[in-house]
Amino acid sequence: MRVNVRCFATLRELAVSRATLELPAAASLADAWDALAADYPALTPHRDYVRGAVSGAYAQWDTLLTDGDEIAFLPPVSGGAGPTGLTDGPIDVAALEAAVAGDGHGALVTFVGRARDTADDGRSVLELEYEAYPEMAAAVLAQIALDAEQRWPGSSVAVVHRVGMVPIGEAAVAIVAAAAHRSEAYDANRFVIEAIKERLPIWKRERFADGSEWKRPGA
Repeated sequence: MRVNVRCFATLRELAVSRATLELPAAASLADAWDALAADYPALTPHRDYVRGAVSGAYAQWDTLLTDGDEIAFLPPVSGGAGPTGLTDGPIDVAALEAAVAGDGHGALVTFVGRARDTADDGRSVLELEYEAYPEMAAAVLAQIALDAEQRWPGSSVAVVHRVGMVPIGEAAVAIVAAAAHRSEAYDANRFVIEAIKERLPIWKRERFADGSEWKRPGA
Protein backbone atom coordinates (compact mmCIF):
# COMPACT_ATOMS: atom_id res chain seq x y z
CA MET A 1 0.00 0.00 0.00
CA ARG A 2 0.99 3.62 -0.41
CA VAL A 3 0.85 6.29 2.32
CA ASN A 4 1.76 9.97 2.36
CA VAL A 5 4.08 11.31 5.04
CA ARG A 6 4.64 14.82 6.35
CA CYS A 7 7.39 15.96 8.71
CA PHE A 8 7.53 19.20 10.66
CA ALA A 9 10.12 21.56 12.19
CA THR A 10 13.36 19.76 13.14
CA LEU A 11 12.20 16.48 11.58
CA ARG A 12 11.58 18.21 8.25
CA GLU A 13 15.10 19.63 8.33
CA LEU A 14 16.56 16.21 9.10
CA ALA A 15 14.53 14.43 6.45
CA VAL A 16 11.95 15.85 4.06
CA SER A 17 8.77 17.89 4.18
CA ARG A 18 6.65 15.35 2.27
CA ALA A 19 7.23 11.82 1.06
CA THR A 20 5.31 8.84 -0.27
CA LEU A 21 6.09 5.41 1.16
CA GLU A 22 5.35 2.00 -0.27
CA LEU A 23 4.54 -0.34 2.63
CA PRO A 24 3.35 -3.93 2.91
CA ALA A 25 -0.24 -4.70 3.82
CA ALA A 26 -1.00 -4.49 7.56
CA ALA A 27 1.89 -2.10 8.12
CA SER A 28 1.78 0.02 11.27
CA LEU A 29 2.71 3.60 12.05
CA ALA A 30 5.98 2.29 13.48
CA ASP A 31 6.69 0.54 10.18
CA ALA A 32 6.19 3.82 8.34
CA TRP A 33 8.66 5.54 10.68
CA ASP A 34 11.21 2.77 10.16
CA ALA A 35 10.84 3.02 6.38
CA LEU A 36 11.34 6.79 6.46
CA ALA A 37 14.31 6.51 8.83
CA ALA A 38 15.89 3.98 6.49
CA ASP A 39 16.00 6.71 3.83
CA TYR A 40 16.95 9.44 6.32
CA PRO A 41 19.11 7.88 9.07
CA ALA A 42 19.43 11.19 10.94
CA LEU A 43 15.86 10.62 12.14
CA THR A 44 16.70 7.44 14.05
CA PRO A 45 17.89 8.99 17.36
CA HIS A 46 14.69 11.03 17.63
CA ARG A 47 12.29 8.08 17.68
CA ASP A 48 11.60 8.20 21.45
CA TYR A 49 10.59 11.87 21.31
CA VAL A 50 8.38 11.81 18.21
CA ARG A 51 4.59 11.57 18.13
CA GLY A 52 2.77 10.22 15.12
CA ALA A 53 -0.58 11.23 13.69
CA VAL A 54 -2.81 9.52 11.16
CA SER A 55 -5.46 11.46 9.24
CA GLY A 56 -5.19 14.44 11.58
CA ALA A 57 -5.35 12.62 14.92
CA TYR A 58 -2.61 11.47 17.28
CA ALA A 59 -2.06 7.72 16.95
CA GLN A 60 -0.19 4.95 18.75
CA TRP A 61 2.84 3.39 17.09
CA ASP A 62 1.01 0.07 16.64
CA THR A 63 -1.87 1.72 14.74
CA LEU A 64 -2.47 -0.17 11.49
CA LEU A 65 -2.44 1.90 8.32
CA THR A 66 -4.62 1.75 5.23
CA ASP A 67 -3.85 2.68 1.66
CA GLY A 68 -3.90 6.44 1.12
CA ASP A 69 -3.47 7.44 4.78
CA GLU A 70 -1.79 10.76 5.52
CA ILE A 71 0.76 10.39 8.28
CA ALA A 72 2.50 13.14 10.21
CA PHE A 73 5.59 12.81 12.37
CA LEU A 74 5.74 15.56 14.97
CA PRO A 75 8.60 16.64 17.24
CA PRO A 76 7.75 17.44 20.87
CA VAL A 77 5.33 20.29 21.30
CA SER A 78 6.10 22.56 24.13
CA GLY A 79 -14.71 24.34 21.21
CA GLY A 80 -19.45 25.83 22.56
CA ALA A 81 -16.05 27.47 22.52
CA GLY A 82 -15.58 30.97 21.28
CA PRO A 83 -13.54 31.67 18.14
CA THR A 84 -10.53 29.37 17.93
CA GLY A 85 -7.99 28.63 15.26
CA LEU A 86 -4.86 29.70 13.44
CA THR A 87 -4.13 32.92 11.59
CA ASP A 88 -1.25 34.09 9.45
CA GLY A 89 -1.96 37.76 10.21
CA PRO A 90 -2.29 40.01 13.26
CA ILE A 91 -4.61 38.77 16.00
CA ASP A 92 -7.62 40.98 16.76
CA VAL A 93 -7.71 40.65 20.55
CA ALA A 94 -10.64 43.04 20.96
CA ALA A 95 -12.74 40.92 18.61
CA LEU A 96 -12.01 37.81 20.68
CA GLU A 97 -13.03 39.61 23.87
CA ALA A 98 -16.27 40.81 22.29
CA ALA A 99 -17.04 37.30 21.03
CA VAL A 100 -16.97 35.62 24.45
CA ALA A 101 -18.04 38.31 26.92
CA GLY A 102 -21.69 37.80 27.88
CA ASP A 103 -23.94 39.69 30.28
CA GLY A 104 -23.53 36.91 32.84
CA HIS A 105 -19.75 37.10 32.77
CA GLY A 106 -18.45 39.28 35.56
CA ALA A 107 -14.82 38.53 34.75
CA LEU A 108 -12.84 38.63 31.51
CA VAL A 109 -9.22 37.49 31.55
CA THR A 110 -7.07 38.03 28.46
CA PHE A 111 -3.61 36.59 27.93
CA VAL A 112 -1.49 37.78 25.01
CA GLY A 113 1.82 36.09 24.26
CA ARG A 114 4.00 38.53 22.32
CA ALA A 115 7.15 38.10 20.27
CA ARG A 116 10.01 39.55 22.32
CA ASP A 117 13.44 40.70 21.21
CA THR A 118 15.50 38.79 23.78
CA ALA A 119 15.84 35.03 24.21
CA ASP A 120 16.07 33.29 27.57
CA ASP A 121 19.84 33.08 27.18
CA GLY A 122 20.14 36.80 26.51
CA ARG A 123 20.71 36.65 22.74
CA SER A 124 18.96 39.23 20.59
CA VAL A 125 16.03 37.85 18.60
CA LEU A 126 15.43 39.34 15.16
CA GLU A 127 12.06 37.69 14.52
CA LEU A 128 9.97 34.63 15.34
CA GLU A 129 8.48 32.05 13.01
CA TYR A 130 5.81 29.52 13.95
CA GLU A 131 5.09 26.35 11.99
CA ALA A 132 2.02 24.23 12.65
CA TYR A 133 0.38 21.10 11.34
CA PRO A 134 -2.75 23.07 10.39
CA GLU A 135 -5.15 20.21 9.67
CA MET A 136 -4.58 18.97 13.21
CA ALA A 137 -3.80 22.17 15.11
CA ALA A 138 -7.19 23.78 14.51
CA ALA A 139 -8.98 20.73 15.91
CA VAL A 140 -6.63 20.55 18.91
CA LEU A 141 -7.19 24.24 19.71
CA ALA A 142 -10.95 23.78 19.55
CA GLN A 143 -10.76 20.75 21.84
CA ILE A 144 -8.60 22.62 24.36
CA ALA A 145 -11.12 25.47 24.49
CA LEU A 146 -13.98 22.99 24.88
CA ASP A 147 -12.12 21.16 27.67
CA ALA A 148 -11.76 24.47 29.54
CA GLU A 149 -15.44 25.30 29.16
CA GLN A 150 -16.45 21.86 30.42
CA ARG A 151 -14.08 22.09 33.39
CA TRP A 152 -15.44 25.52 34.36
CA PRO A 153 -19.17 25.40 33.49
CA GLY A 154 -20.60 28.72 32.41
CA SER A 155 -17.29 29.98 31.07
CA SER A 156 -16.56 30.89 27.46
CA VAL A 157 -13.13 30.63 25.87
CA ALA A 158 -11.56 31.91 22.66
CA VAL A 159 -8.00 31.22 21.51
CA VAL A 160 -6.09 32.09 18.35
CA HIS A 161 -2.48 31.22 17.53
CA ARG A 162 -0.52 32.96 14.81
CA VAL A 163 1.63 31.04 12.32
CA GLY A 164 4.36 32.18 9.97
CA MET A 165 6.52 35.19 10.73
CA VAL A 166 5.58 37.19 13.83
CA PRO A 167 7.28 40.59 14.08
CA ILE A 168 8.78 41.58 17.41
CA GLY A 169 6.15 43.16 19.65
CA GLU A 170 3.15 41.55 17.95
CA ALA A 171 0.91 38.85 19.43
CA ALA A 172 1.76 35.22 18.74
CA VAL A 173 -1.15 33.82 20.76
CA ALA A 174 -4.22 35.33 22.41
CA ILE A 175 -6.51 33.61 24.91
CA VAL A 176 -9.67 35.12 26.33
CA ALA A 177 -11.63 33.44 29.12
CA ALA A 178 -14.92 34.87 30.35
CA ALA A 179 -16.69 33.59 33.47
CA ALA A 180 -19.04 34.68 36.21
CA HIS A 181 -16.18 35.10 38.68
CA ARG A 182 -12.51 36.03 38.37
CA SER A 183 -11.15 32.78 39.82
CA GLU A 184 -12.80 30.69 37.11
CA ALA A 185 -11.70 33.09 34.37
CA TYR A 186 -8.08 33.08 35.60
CA ASP A 187 -8.01 29.30 35.99
CA ALA A 188 -9.56 28.62 32.58
CA ASN A 189 -7.13 30.96 30.87
CA ARG A 190 -4.10 29.35 32.53
CA PHE A 191 -5.42 25.88 31.68
CA VAL A 192 -5.56 26.81 27.99
CA ILE A 193 -2.00 28.14 27.71
CA GLU A 194 -0.57 25.14 29.57
CA ALA A 195 -2.56 22.76 27.34
CA ILE A 196 -1.28 24.56 24.25
CA LYS A 197 2.31 24.04 25.37
CA GLU A 198 1.64 20.34 25.95
CA ARG A 199 -0.72 19.37 23.13
CA LEU A 200 -0.66 21.77 20.20
CA PRO A 201 1.42 20.63 17.18
CA ILE A 202 3.18 23.95 16.66
CA TRP A 203 6.86 24.92 16.79
CA LYS A 204 8.73 28.16 17.20
CA ARG A 205 11.91 29.25 15.45
CA GLU A 206 13.81 32.12 17.01
CA ARG A 207 15.94 33.88 14.42
CA PHE A 208 19.18 35.24 15.86
CA ALA A 209 21.89 37.30 14.23
CA ASP A 210 24.15 34.24 14.52
CA GLY A 211 21.63 31.62 13.34
CA SER A 212 18.27 30.13 14.35
CA GLU A 213 16.80 27.18 16.17
CA TRP A 214 13.48 25.39 16.56
CA LYS A 215 11.87 25.00 19.93
CA ARG A 216 8.39 24.31 21.22
CA PRO A 217 6.45 27.37 22.40
CA GLY A 218 6.96 28.00 26.09
CA ALA A 219 10.19 26.01 26.24
